[in-house]
Amino acid sequence: MSETETMAQATAGGIGPGRLVLVVGPSGAGKDTLLRLAQAACADDQDVVFPRRVVTRASSADEDNVAVSEDEFRRAQEHGDFAVHWEAHGHSYALPLGINDDIRAGRAVVANVSRTVIGALRQTYANVVVVAITAPPDVLAQRLAARARHSDGNLAERLSRSVGDSSANADVTILNAGSADYHGRQLVRVIRNECWQE
Repeated sequence: MSETETMAQATAGGIGPGRLVLVVGPSGAGKDTLLRLAQAACADDQDVVFPRRVVTRASSADEDNVAVSEDEFRRAQEHGDFAVHWEAHGHSYALPLGINDDIRAGRAVVANVSRTVIGALRQTYANVVVVAITAPPDVLAQRLAARARHSDGNLAERLSRSVGDSSANADVTILNAGSADYHGRQLVRVIRNECWQE
């Protein structure tokens, strides 16, 4: 299950001054739940943007992505419509190029990405914060089994996946094993560049 990524050409010094907040973590960690809570909490804040990912998979209750076919994705990629794209679990994913305008305008852009693209994103953007959301292995397994989204591939492979690139190391780790509301507030504090622990 290989993952690949390509980046828009980096500018000298990196794209800024806004912050790119990358949410990463294993399948079943609750990333989408915490992102939904954070997005609701930041709904009135024009300086925080949650771009919809482009994915070659139908959107669902778990994620409101822009669903495209493989051909549509390839055409958009060739046209230069993506800031970054990658492959995981048999699907193609991308963030729209428009995030660059938001970051240049000083906004915080918050996105769920693959850990494999963090190194390239750290080189392209001036202010990157990586938030790892995780949970104990038994909790991850229970959540994935309950989700039962067969299009995402083998459960055991997803649970055992790791990334060896040191640039993928998190700046902040949230152990999402308690109250989703509490951990959602932690994520909001990171997004707003506040002290993240209560």
